[in-house]
Amino acid sequence: MTTFDHPPRILFLYGSLRERSYSRLLAEEAARILEEFGAEVRFFNPLELPIYGSVEDTHPKVQELRELSLWSEGQVWSSPELHGNISGIMKNQIDWIPLSIGAVRPTQGRTLAVMQVSGGSQSFNAVNTLRILGRWMRMFTIPNQSSVAKAYQEFNEDGTMKDSPYRDRLIDVMEELYKFTMLLRDQVNYLTDRYSERKEKAAQQTLVVANRALEINAGKNT
Repeated sequence: MTTFDHPPRILFLYGSLRERSYSRLLAEEAARILEEFGAEVRFFNPLELPIYGSVEDTHPKVQELRELSLWSEGQVWSSPELHGNISGIMKNQIDWIPLSIGAVRPTQGRTLAVMQVSGGSQSFNAVNTLRILGRWMRMFTIPNQSSVAKAYQEFNEDGTMKDSPYRDRLIDVMEELYKFTMLLRDQVNYLTDRYSERKEKAAQQTLVVANRALEINAGKNT
């Protein structure tokens, strides 16, 4: 068990490059709320992040994204709903984050809150997809979520969110994420310790020992 003395570290990803991106505005409102709870927040700007697979993963934007994911203890994913699902900008960011980098897993054990904005009536298609992706990335997705319908009506000119049941729900979601992150970050190693991975590691160690024995015997016979 590890005892942390720093504020919970939360990374924000959003899924639009528009100048007045409502998924970004929702993320920024959520970040302000989280900071009031005491969290440290950082954003990744998806502008100029190449399409997945089009460049080597040494690209500066790819490295920036992965380093932020490693830094984080929790994440918030905020996507617009386009054609009934998340945006390509959103998916591209997640595609660039691998399940593992050597022995390091950039997302495993992190908490996750999912949010979406829609131009029309309320929908949950995007948040449902984000939940699936969070499971694949071995994250702990919190139960609560935010879905803002007709998002163009819900923000002030300065980008802050208007008081409404949507904002109340957003506060609920961020409070839940903060609490789950505080509770789980000390237990990540225990919660993500898996039988199948221990078994695979033991098999690899047995193979290493056997190969060393063969090398020693070969040396004696020469």
